[in-house]
Amino acid sequence: MMLKNISILAAVLASVWAFNAQAMPISKMGKDLTAEERAFLKQMLPNQPEPKDDEFVHIPPTMDDLEASKLHPKLKEAIRRGHDLFVNTQQLKGKNVFNNMNCSSCHLGEGRRPFAGPVWAAAVTLPDFRGKNDHVNSLEERIVGCFSYSMNGIPPAYGSDDMLALAAYHQWLAKGVPMYPDAKIYGRGYPSPKNPELKPDFERGKVAYMKNCAACHGEDGAGLVIDDKVQFPALWGDKSFNWGAGAARVNTMAGFIKHNMPLGHAPAVTDQEAWDIAQFVDGQERPQDPRFTGDVKETRAKYEKTFHKGTLYGTELNGQLLGEKSSLGGKPILKPEILQPRDFSGKAK
Repeated sequence: MMLKNISILAAVLASVWAFNAQAMPISKMGKDLTAEERAFLKQMLPNQPEPKDDEFVHIPPTMDDLEASKLHPKLKEAIRRGHDLFVNTQQLKGKNVFNNMNCSSCHLGEGRRPFAGPVWAAAVTLPDFRGKNDHVNSLEERIVGCFSYSMNGIPPAYGSDDMLALAAYHQWLAKGVPMYPDAKIYGRGYPSPKNPELKPDFERGKVAYMKNCAACHGEDGAGLVIDDKVQFPALWGDKSFNWGAGAARVNTMAGFIKHNMPLGHAPAVTDQEAWDIAQFVDGQERPQDPRFTGDVKETRAKYEKTFHKGTLYGTELNGQLLGEKSSLGGKPILKPEILQPRDFSGKAK
């Protein structure tokens, strides 16, 4: 099994590296794309939807472009550090990260790839209101959320060197994009597949998972670690993202799977399979939601409208109340103190 996993690893990483090596920065409306640019996008994103005329298309600059730029050497150093933290967030394990994920585990292609959560969009659409925490968020606060939920961690402090570096990397990727673009962004986030003909099913999802996902992520969802380096992240259990992470929402997971999995061969599953696999993966136990009130059903009810309506947290599946047996996943605290409400009305006490 290990030899098989290593062989699969080599193949899929070769595909990922091929994407990272491609360099054709683009920042324009779909209607303005040249034939060469359209051909590049089709090669880079086989079988993905082509840009529509009214969509804004952005393929970020690479790290090679950074080195060739005229930015100050110290700014380059900060952006370089942000990139390093983004692709190897595990270097902060035990301090800011308490699972076996990197930022790039969810935001593929160094955070550059369309349909894989490209992070540059956050740099040009924030500050903005976010329903999940019911207030206006900054770019740094959005990164705080990723650490608190997806990394099941304790975020770096606002204004710290690591936080500034990560924010600088996001902003470098957004080079050439106007602030608050009016047009729809091509490939933003993880677009949900078409609504399934059949209700997403845990057992069907298990079969499809074993066929398409287990070779990399393990039959037990624990991921793949070689020589103490995480190659594929855990999808459930104590080493995975917690119940408050975006990937815990079935629609988000289905979109990620449909557009990106199996890695290097996507899209390879049907819409129905994507929904079913998402139901199976997100129907497993994982670390507790940091907003836990002490009662799972109460927590779900409190955040159902703004978040948990998309998750299975606090619902019964196969005779188990999901979230009831959740641990902290090795994290020393439940809720990072940095997660605080904001108020701009001028009336807050």
